[in-house]
Amino acid sequence: MATHLHFLGAAATVTGSQYLLETDRAKVIIDCGLFQGTPDVRVRNLVPLGYDPTTIDAMLLTHAHLDHSGLIPHVVRAGYRGPIYATAGTIELAALVLLDSGRLQEEFTKREMRWEQRHPDLAVADDRAEQEEYETVLDRAAMGEALADRPALAPPGSMETGEHVPTTIEPVEQTWASSVSGAGGRAGGRGGGHVSHWQPPDPNLDPDAVLYTERDARASLDLFRPIGYDDEQEVAPGVHARFVDAGHILGSAIIVVRVEGSAGEPERTIVFSGDLGRPGAPILRDYTAVTKADYVLVETTYGGREHEPEAEAVRVLAETVRLVAQSDGVLLVPAFAIGRTQDLVYELDRLIDQGAIPLLPLYLDSPMGAKATDVYRRHPEYYDEDAALLQRSGETPLDYPNQIVTNDFRDSQEIARAPRPHMIVASNGMLTGGRVIGHLARLLGDADAMLLFVGYQGVGTLGASLQAGARTAKVSGQIVEVRCQVRSITGFSAHADEPQLLAWLANFRGGAGSRPMHVFLVHGEPEAQAAIEPKIQALGFRTTIPRWRERITLD
Repeated sequence: MATHLHFLGAAATVTGSQYLLETDRAKVIIDCGLFQGTPDVRVRNLVPLGYDPTTIDAMLLTHAHLDHSGLIPHVVRAGYRGPIYATAGTIELAALVLLDSGRLQEEFTKREMRWEQRHPDLAVADDRAEQEEYETVLDRAAMGEALADRPALAPPGSMETGEHVPTTIEPVEQTWASSVSGAGGRAGGRGGGHVSHWQPPDPNLDPDAVLYTERDARASLDLFRPIGYDDEQEVAPGVHARFVDAGHILGSAIIVVRVEGSAGEPERTIVFSGDLGRPGAPILRDYTAVTKADYVLVETTYGGREHEPEAEAVRVLAETVRLVAQSDGVLLVPAFAIGRTQDLVYELDRLIDQGAIPLLPLYLDSPMGAKATDVYRRHPEYYDEDAALLQRSGETPLDYPNQIVTNDFRDSQEIARAPRPHMIVASNGMLTGGRVIGHLARLLGDADAMLLFVGYQGVGTLGASLQAGARTAKVSGQIVEVRCQVRSITGFSAHADEPQLLAWLANFRGGAGSRPMHVFLVHGEPEAQAAIEPKIQALGFRTTIPRWRERITLD
């Protein structure tokens, strides 16, 4: 029995997580995320799916962040009707994320239509450029698909790229789409084959059209099925899944997939790390040590980098707040609504309790962040010992005593006239959109303002540029001189750093039968993966860095 893994996202990039596990009895999708970041990455969302959604038996979701869940309504809209397994916390957070994503897509499309009506000549050139970018990405997808059946057990460090790399989309055998009608239903009769577009690319594609609407997102929520930590369940014929705590955000999971053997062949265990949290982070428990696997997919977001110690991160945060207070300035913190916002508020609340910072007003300018905090409050069963103790003692670990939640957009705009000093936490964390952009436009040129990064900044994003010391920035179409102070704190990251990733992998170095035959490096930029790969090999593991749309045969 051959088992195949199709790397449909998070291959040499940190977004778009999606993997197809294919056996002779079942097809299971693990994660189903949107590509985010620069336009050349986001356009990958428009490439036709590498599978027929009607033939997929089940979907497993590691956590609710958009780069892991955001494509789900699109796949459901295309015909998927199977179950989506996730923890209870993930299901509640995913509802917030997906509904918001559908709503934002609709709003974006309306804005684009109005702009095109006002600028018809520019619109033609813009559409032409977008179409060319789309065709380039289609070629890249075909290059990955040409690498089907690369042997998984290659020598350590081997980076085979295949002998044939096409430059255009070439016809390939439509093994899934052509066999569905005779398969006898969704769950049976579907052999393997080269992964291919189950429908041809649309030559008249409108890149500004929505992938899905808010209504589509709502419909997808009906397919979610809760699964508890450590409760193994057969999710598809011969495929069993067990979710364990990943310590990343509320309900996040490492997924341990056990594939039954057949015809005398042994069963295989494949571990999908999802996003691994930073040990010692506030509120949630640390990631789970998994000790046995035949294959491991491990995230590498912070390959080659080490976070500053938590105590140092807290010290810098307190110092930054005090500096802003002394200068009657404004502290602007771009933070993702789920995870980072809650961690930051938790730390600020602790600093107030300790008398380490003055009680400045804190504007939480993220409606989703406020709703996510409500979800966190409803699920103390995910808390670590410290947060659980505070909760039981009547404390409010997820609330800052002088916080103002701004749900209405007009209230957000009014923050500009609020007395100084004050703090603003706004989404999103990489400055690629959201309410934070409005604050950024007016504060970048303010010498009394402080821009504080507390999380990962993707390559090519505005956040990465400012973090690297850019002296000018283009915000909302305007070039702005950067006069504010810019600081970064890595100790609040929701991701494990390189030593922590290596420590998690070291748990697989046990006795016979526990050591993986292969480790696949995913969810990381090429530089990060190149930095960490030799260190993973030094643990005694064989490694591969998959390419986008590549299929690898495991057995």
